Amino acid sequence: MADDGNIISDLNLGDGEDEAPVAGIISQYVKDLSVENPNAPESFTWQDQPQLDVQFNIGARAIEGEVHEVELKITVASKADAGTAFVIDLSYCGLVGMRNLEDQQAHAFLFAEAPRILFPFARRVIADAVRDAGFPPFLLEPIDFNGLYVQQLQAQAAQAEAGIGEPAGNA
Repeated sequence: MADDGNIISDLNLGDGEDEAPVAGIISQYVKDLSVENPNAPESFTWQDQPQLDVQFNIGARAIEGEVHEVELKITVASKADAGTAFVIDLSYCGLVGMRNLEDQQAHAFLFAEAPRILFPFARRVIADAVRDAGFPPFLLEPIDFNGLYVQQLQAQAAQAEAGIGEPAGNA
């Protein structure tokens, strides 16, 4: 099979005759990774139980044509009474190809299904980064991306509905 064209500009998911909806991950990669261990080596001797703070965000942007980038941004911070033990910032991305999807289906794939597919790989990067910083590996709990997506849509619908009944402000 000859390698014709650029995967980003010429997404070839089929023979061109098929009109069926299709979506998939083309590639995945670490876009940015920061590991901070600001109080080493003292932090390795701290006895108090650290508090872990995990922040998570999903973003998506169009790259070219049928290709989008989905980005999982994850920050894990471990803090104790004596100070910060470690901070891991990860931006883990995937290139997603989609064809013949309705806008609602494409949105759901970008913000629910693609993150679900990418998450186990981002989880491993976080665990390895924490271990490489000198601490026991930290495994993120599984996340129900589809459930979170539905919750967010419901919250947006409720906000829009609440906004409809409000009187318009004076200009």
